[in-house]
Amino acid sequence: MFFFATLLLGAAAPAIAAPQMGLAPRIHWGRSDGSWLSTNWSGYAVDGSAGSVSDVKGSWKVPAIAGSCPKASEYSSFWVGIDGFSSNTVEQIGTDSDCQNGRAAYYAWYEFYPSPSYTISSFTVKPGDTISAEVNYSNSKFTVSIVDVTTGKSYSTSATVKSAQKSSAEWIAEAPSSSRGVLPLADFGTVNFGSDNTGVAVTCYATVAGATKALGSFSSSVQELTMVTSSGKTVKAQPSSVSKDGTSFSVVWKSSGP
Repeated sequence: MFFFATLLLGAAAPAIAAPQMGLAPRIHWGRSDGSWLSTNWSGYAVDGSAGSVSDVKGSWKVPAIAGSCPKASEYSSFWVGIDGFSSNTVEQIGTDSDCQNGRAAYYAWYEFYPSPSYTISSFTVKPGDTISAEVNYSNSKFTVSIVDVTTGKSYSTSATVKSAQKSSAEWIAEAPSSSRGVLPLADFGTVNFGSDNTGVAVTCYATVAGATKALGSFSSSVQELTMVTSSGKTVKAQPSSVSKDGTSFSVVWKSSGP
């Protein structure tokens, strides 16, 4: 998410400054053990050939900001998406747990990067809410959908992304970016993804080359990402291993980073 432009959908929402999630989505590099380091992503991706990914589903609990918010703004984003791991677009939908001007802010958003992100002002998000989200490609369009399982509210929208490769699926905790680079990561404590943590069936799942499977069932195509500072010396957010049933994992905040 990149702090570029935000449209508030609906009349009653507070003005939330939402960075844009997709800026420079490939700031990551490989390690000898097959995992990846990233300056803005932590979580998991399933990497496929161009045109192979048609759906991704995820669920998570909206994490509360840990402790009091600092005066300086910090951000943390949680989402599912298609593309971005090895391509230059990202089609994604998720939630934020931020510190803005010394106060905690929680909201939902979507993005068809490189178009700007949009805050879903009609969709209220609270800490502890269970979120279910999906990105689907069908009939030449991407549809992003989100449901607050706790409240029953839902939202979806569609768009055409001509340059999309449809080559990866992701379940990510992100430090958003602005024109100045990656922003400080808000202390979200721990975010829990997947069926074992949320009770939402068939998450985290993806459809790749026509096969719909749990994240952990994609074998060597599963890519683990650990968020680090630009030097690579300090961990900002660390994913757990994927659960034995392949559906679930957690990401733990470690530091806000530069």
